[in-house]
Amino acid sequence: MFKKFTPSTDISGQTPPKSSVQRSLRNALLSQWKITPETLEQIWPKKESLIHVKCRDHLSMYTVQGSPLFFQHFDGPMYPTLRLLQRYPSILPKVGIDRGAIRFLLGGANMMCPGLNSPGGYLPPAEEALPAESMVAIFAEGKEHPIAVGITKLESEELRRSKKGVGVEIATYLGDDLWPLKSL
Repeated sequence: MFKKFTPSTDISGQTPPKSSVQRSLRNALLSQWKITPETLEQIWPKKESLIHVKCRDHLSMYTVQGSPLFFQHFDGPMYPTLRLLQRYPSILPKVGIDRGAIRFLLGGANMMCPGLNSPGGYLPPAEEALPAESMVAIFAEGKEHPIAVGITKLESEELRRSKKGVGVEIATYLGDDLWPLKSL
């Protein structure tokens, strides 16, 4: 989503949403992420005003004090920015890739099933199985911080059995054009 993204040309406007819209955004974040109301208050204090940044290709970004916190494509799920996810890594379920897949992921490729199934990869245990279309934080083998955010294409047990194909569709990754934006 953020390949070749430049704020000067790709942002069309910034407006504060109505308080009713902000309440619905808070509820959406609480339902989509593994987050408590207290943690959400730390991330986005109620006293702080949220700014809706409209971008090209029906992309909406939300900022607090100029710092991008989360984004949405059309009316899809709310994705946390990678900077937010690195501060609060437990807000999304975790999957991991092996060392061989890191360079492809950092180049903007989707995560393939073999990168998850190899000895360096990680999928949640069966008791914490993820359904298809789950938002996940992607960690690399040997690294402590997440390097990407994406949506699973299959259930975690199907991912475990699959030997080919896309396992996770990437929304943002370390090194895309959203990463260097500390403020808008």
